[in-house]
Amino acid sequence: MAAAPVWSVDPRTGNPREQVAVEATAGEVDRAVRAAHAVRGSLADRTVRAAFLRTAADLLAEAGEHVIEAADAETALGPVRLTGELARTAAQLRAFAEVVDEGAYLDIHIDHEDGKQTPPWPDLRRYKIPLGVVAVYAASNFPLAFSVPGGDTASALAAGCPVVIKAHPGHPATSELCASVLRRAAVRNGLPEDVVNLVHGFQAGVELVRHPLVAAAGFTGSIRGGRALFDAAAARPTPIPFHGELGSLNPVVVTEAAAAERGEQIGAGLAGSMTMGAGQFCTKPGFVLVPAGGTGDELLKSLTDVVSDSQSAVMLDQRMRDAFVAGVRERSELPDVTAPVTPGAGSEHTVAPGFLTVPAQRLTEDGPHDALLEECFGPVTVVARYETEDEITAVLSRLPGNLTATLQTATEETDESAARLLAALTPLAGRVLVNGWPTGVAVAPAQHHGGPYPATTSTSTSVGATAIERWLRPVTYQTTPDALLPPELQESNPQGLPRRVDGHRE
Repeated sequence: MAAAPVWSVDPRTGNPREQVAVEATAGEVDRAVRAAHAVRGSLADRTVRAAFLRTAADLLAEAGEHVIEAADAETALGPVRLTGELARTAAQLRAFAEVVDEGAYLDIHIDHEDGKQTPPWPDLRRYKIPLGVVAVYAASNFPLAFSVPGGDTASALAAGCPVVIKAHPGHPATSELCASVLRRAAVRNGLPEDVVNLVHGFQAGVELVRHPLVAAAGFTGSIRGGRALFDAAAARPTPIPFHGELGSLNPVVVTEAAAAERGEQIGAGLAGSMTMGAGQFCTKPGFVLVPAGGTGDELLKSLTDVVSDSQSAVMLDQRMRDAFVAGVRERSELPDVTAPVTPGAGSEHTVAPGFLTVPAQRLTEDGPHDALLEECFGPVTVVARYETEDEITAVLSRLPGNLTATLQTATEETDESAARLLAALTPLAGRVLVNGWPTGVAVAPAQHHGGPYPATTSTSTSVGATAIERWLRPVTYQTTPDALLPPELQESNPQGLPRRVDGHRE
């Protein structure tokens, strides 16, 4: 049977643009993984790796006009948004080059022989080595920053791991273009192009996570798809780490004092955050606890005004649009749920933003309203009106894990109530904000983009310098002659790496 074609589709019209590729067979996935595995040693030189990443950033920027044009045609995200995303993607590649140059990610520890310890210590030297071939599953909503040239790919290559990327079907032409950029960057730095490979097709993604030479996987997508791959990774004869970002509600709590102080401002900020990118950000605030009665009314009025003025938008593809329309319909039909601005279908290919409200009391115990505590991908948020702080904490105790959680407080509100609410939010998320909005994830060393399940399947981050740790494992050498040690662990420290020796930083 002939392999199925892979088409690039215009989400603004639903029409096919061009055939880009064909879905990879099991044999083709096997060849891609084996090719990557065969060249893993070529990434051993840290200087070459860093140069490769910088060249990739440069070539991506040089191809920017074509990349943005392709990505916009396939995602309808618009040139302005995609220009910013391209800059972020290039910056990620350069940031990981700096991480590689510095070498602190190797986490080198040397403890010299010490017979005075109980029990006595032998000479021990520890650092981290790359896992091997990494499978990367591209995201739909970030065709650059979380896709072929994105953070998973950049961090894996920085760690010294070749990658086999499963392209997202929503932007196959963009994926092919970006993969070619990365492969050209490899060749320019004397590396084999097979340090980066690309495959297409649903079954190819399944074959990839099951392949015995794949050592780890990174995924950004739905709970259903991510959980299936996570289970497959765990069910292998040799299980592998699966770092999946699956879904997030990103709760927000607005205190009474905050609503009284700046309800209009908070309402407008919420509207901007939940409609940004047609509500397709993984950090969209999808659930908000707001005071019932007077203090929250101005906030809701502002939210209503701004969302009402927001334009209908094209989602990434028709499947996501249909899921959004069905999801908001299901939620809006629940008892005591109202829609001050009705979300749902716009024109044939667009969706209209909106929000739903519900008494918080409805969410304090199991029932059909639990659907309101699940992510609905698209431009909608749920506003739960609470009467007491006890209702807030009761609802928060029932929320799943999240990427972010936000507390909106009054400017001078630092009392015990605010502290209690912040403490209640902290176990729910990997990033906790005060008086901000979660959309927009800074690519900074202190960033953490992850959270309790189902936000992610591990405790690691997919954004920031420490994302490299996902693709490494520690190894300790004991009583090993200096001449046999890797250079990173030799006594003279020939590479000038940061390390901790006998408990002291050098």
